[in-house]
Amino acid sequence: MKIAELHIYSHDLPVKNGPYTMANAQVWSLDTTLVKVVADNGLIGWGETCPVGPTYAEAHAKGARAALIEMAPGLIGTEALPLTLHRRMDGLLNGHTYAKAAVDIAVHDVLGKHLGVPVSDLLGGATTDKVPSYYATGVGAPDDIARLAAEKMAEGYPRLQIKVGGRPVEIDIETIRKVWEVVKGSGTRLAVDGNRGWTTRDALRVSRECPEIPFIMEQPCNTIEDLQKIRPQVTHGIYMDENSTSLNTVISAAGTGLVDGFGMKVTRIGGLNPMRAFRDICEARNLPHTCDDSWGGDIIAAACTHVGATVRPDLLEGVWLAAPYIEGNYDPENGIQIKGGHIALPTGPGLGVVPDESQFGTPVASF
Repeated sequence: MKIAELHIYSHDLPVKNGPYTMANAQVWSLDTTLVKVVADNGLIGWGETCPVGPTYAEAHAKGARAALIEMAPGLIGTEALPLTLHRRMDGLLNGHTYAKAAVDIAVHDVLGKHLGVPVSDLLGGATTDKVPSYYATGVGAPDDIARLAAEKMAEGYPRLQIKVGGRPVEIDIETIRKVWEVVKGSGTRLAVDGNRGWTTRDALRVSRECPEIPFIMEQPCNTIEDLQKIRPQVTHGIYMDENSTSLNTVISAAGTGLVDGFGMKVTRIGGLNPMRAFRDICEARNLPHTCDDSWGGDIIAAACTHVGATVRPDLLEGVWLAAPYIEGNYDPENGIQIKGGHIALPTGPGLGVVPDESQFGTPVASF
């Protein structure tokens, strides 16, 4: 089975009740990129990549489409097999893993349909059909975030992620303490996500002033060198997120003991094939991690849920989806939703979602 056609779409995803606020960005609407792969047997697979604007990571929507257009002519006729595909893409373009991920997801989708199995089977097999999620609050006033934390805990989320950074660190400390007052004793796990927004000074202060609160620090500072600096001085676990841009970086961070876990994005690392390798590295080193993406609709949500379902349960920190912030679904019948803080694993072959492509309009480019 080979790739016969490749179509690229641009689609706008307004943020419900926006903006969504992080340390380095406010997001009102996001431009997602979808890839439709048609195999030579007529089967169709869908992929997606959706950077959170141009400042969250070294990625942006127009860059994704430019990279896809650069690779696409050379992908026609390529076997629809994940490893073969990645070697071909790497031979056509260096880097740009977030763009390559969209093709990777589409090929997993079409391969699953060809074999009549869900993507989770292609990735080794699901351990559950009810995948835990977690809720990320955004940056906000301490009392507002504490109220939101209480609401989401009551909804059944097993983990909460509190966004911090981009403001005086004293407000972040107050927010963490007020959230802890709400969740203490509930068993709800707590992550504090700086999105690279703290200096090392701020990260050290937070850890020293909140020693009794068992949160993990997710990507508190901007660089790997920053993490190396604070590592021996903090009393809280450190998770790497934005810095974990490749399997090579993950291997180094895990092997040197730099971090205690990861917040990983499927499109950042290049798609489901490298995500599978990442999962296995973490299991070998007993490192907890998430299976997320930065944003996107049903296609990315399904991909994250499938790989999340294959993670050893005690190591899965959850699957974050943008679904609560997006109106509607690509697939009106099988769209991915979070209920009771968990996500039902899609059924059916491939990703298990079939988008209504009339939503996407005319392709930006077709090959």
